[in-house]
Amino acid sequence: MRTLGSKAHVLQHALAQALRGFTDCPQSGLRGSEALPGAAGGSDRSGGQGIVCWWESPPSSHGLIVYPSFQPWRDRPVQEAPLRARMTEWETAAPAVAETPDIKLFGKWSTDDVQINDISLQDYIAVKEKYAKYLPHSAGRYAAKRFRKAQCPIVERLTNSMMMHGRNNGKKLMTVRIVKHAFEIIHLLTGENPLQVLVNAIINSGPREDSTRIGRAGTVRRQAVDVSPLRRVNQAIWLLCTGAREAAFRNIKTIAECLADELINAAKGSSNSYAIKKKDELERVAKSNR
Repeated sequence: MRTLGSKAHVLQHALAQALRGFTDCPQSGLRGSEALPGAAGGSDRSGGQGIVCWWESPPSSHGLIVYPSFQPWRDRPVQEAPLRARMTEWETAAPAVAETPDIKLFGKWSTDDVQINDISLQDYIAVKEKYAKYLPHSAGRYAAKRFRKAQCPIVERLTNSMMMHGRNNGKKLMTVRIVKHAFEIIHLLTGENPLQVLVNAIINSGPREDSTRIGRAGTVRRQAVDVSPLRRVNQAIWLLCTGAREAAFRNIKTIAECLADELINAAKGSSNSYAIKKKDELERVAKSNR
């Protein structure tokens, strides 16, 4: 081999060293590290064939790769892309693009057609696109940081709120079953998507105005204030779950039936809903303290 004086010769030598130990080619009769004229030892300007490599991957298919000869002069660029002499079917076939499945809650309820009509709550009711889940049980740490609960799927927030009072703490699988049963009842009674009914109930149940305490120890008065969007969602979920829980207490109706009735009445804005009555009361008190 000639003296390695230029960068092209250095690359040529490294390539020849790398090809040693390859399997033999039964079709061309070449050994694993043999080269055609114009490669490692041929002329620079003769336009040789280049180094021939034989590979077996997968074992059932064979093919040849011809690497072009390196050109040492500076005027012409070095060709780095390999030329395929023969391509097998498994190389030419385009990779199949996997379609993203439509994520449906409980395998039934799609989130694509759910509309959030209140523009102020669109960022705080997580129900569509990346927040779509198969089950309302993600085991996420949404309380570790402030405002992170806004990224929790809204159905999971409803499920968590149903675990209130000590005897129900930690029984999330039970509340998941309750919410699933309630959604089935909602669909049977209304014929609508239960997710849309839930979103409408939260929008209608969140108080827009509330009153707070202003003053010090001796003189305290109430002052009307606006409610932030996140607190509107929080309070709406709390009122809906509290109304369903109180309706089911000492009642022959199950908690799932009471939750379905509460969501349907709240979505319609009916005064039969516990959440709607409490919301109207809070707004009425706030209006008197303006």
